[in-house]
Amino acid sequence: MGRLEGKVAVVTGGAQGIGCAVVEKFQAEGARVWFLDVDEAVGAGTAARTGTRFVKADVASEADVKAAMEAVLAAEGRVDVLVNNAGRNAYHLAAELTSEEWERSMGLNLKAAWLCSKYVLPAMVAQGGGSIVVVSSLHARMTTTGMFPYAAAKAGLLGLTRSLAVDYGPRGVRVNAVLPGYTRTQAVENWLSRLEEPEKAEQAVLEVHPLRRMAAPSEVANVICFLASDEASSMTGAEVVVDNGLSARYA
Repeated sequence: MGRLEGKVAVVTGGAQGIGCAVVEKFQAEGARVWFLDVDEAVGAGTAARTGTRFVKADVASEADVKAAMEAVLAAEGRVDVLVNNAGRNAYHLAAELTSEEWERSMGLNLKAAWLCSKYVLPAMVAQGGGSIVVVSSLHARMTTTGMFPYAAAKAGLLGLTRSLAVDYGPRGVRVNAVLPGYTRTQAVENWLSRLEEPEKAEQAVLEVHPLRRMAAPSEVANVICFLASDEASSMTGAEVVVDNGLSARYA
């Protein structure tokens, strides 16, 4: 029997990257998986390949989130697990960022986690409990140049995690955060490709990791699955780093 046998799970940003790895892991562990993504073509392909349920939604839009969660609850009658994974890197300088770019970045990287939580928490409370896993980032604790306002949004997710854990713990809902470091996703590959010497840059990245490698999306998904499952029943408000040792290193 899988760790999520019989549970209903919703994953945001599930079409590719870490989110897709979570969809695959949850499916393998026995969950009935629904995932939200804005990319209809990729989402439909992922759903067909994994046998999961896809809902096209912009998770920064309250109307989209409300409709998506209502669809899940109408079909399943409950939501046991929510993984707030959707996000996108941003590469700006504060003095050059426009208000519109700020709103777009914060909408997807921070506001969306609140909106998705908002529309599943009443059901979780009514059914006696649930588990929310927030995918933050190592940038919530440490960052590098040109990553504004991504780091600010990811730090905000840790505050959101703590607040939800404190407010909803008495009602049976656990809320924890995962902080991935460098993970070999398409987003990271795209970032490397924009650098002047991609291969040299990648080697420099690997050399500062004690394990000398990046994480695979499946490795992050394994940690998310543990936190979502009853095996982590005494954990809430926690921040779990998955970074191949990078943050343990003195710069």
